[in-house]
Amino acid sequence: MGRPITPFLLSATDRTQIESLTRRGRHAGRTVQRGRMLLRLADGVSGYTVAAEVGCCVQTVYQVRRRFVQQGLATALGEAPRSGGPRRFDGAARAALTALACTPAPTGHSRWTLRLLADKAVELCLVETISHETVGLVLKKTRCSPSASSTGAWAP
Repeated sequence: MGRPITPFLLSATDRTQIESLTRRGRHAGRTVQRGRMLLRLADGVSGYTVAAEVGCCVQTVYQVRRRFVQQGLATALGEAPRSGGPRRFDGAARAALTALACTPAPTGHSRWTLRLLADKAVELCLVETISHETVGLVLKKTRCSPSASSTGAWAP
């Protein structure tokens, strides 16, 4: 026999706020899912059952519950900041890289390559270091292709 279900209580204001969040309006799917988890836990359903109903891992249910108990409703429903390094290209550097890709290719080359653009971006001090793959991602987001035409601009 497993451990008994630990009681989990929601105040009336928290319950109405979560119910309105899960039933109306446009909210992120994960936020709605966390709200449903809290409502089911407050109804006395076990974490394993809630996980099966919602379609997530049991550990996720218990993490949402723990965050609610320790830090409150806003933290339990919200997103934690993601780890990861800061962006290497700000808006100005992206614009400069796109403009560079639209210039004529350097002498001895028929067109810009991603490696040439990466080397030139470092040479022009747009960024300290950058890989050719990152240059490709930046240009892809701006719908620019260094080989689409003689100037490198992508023609829609």
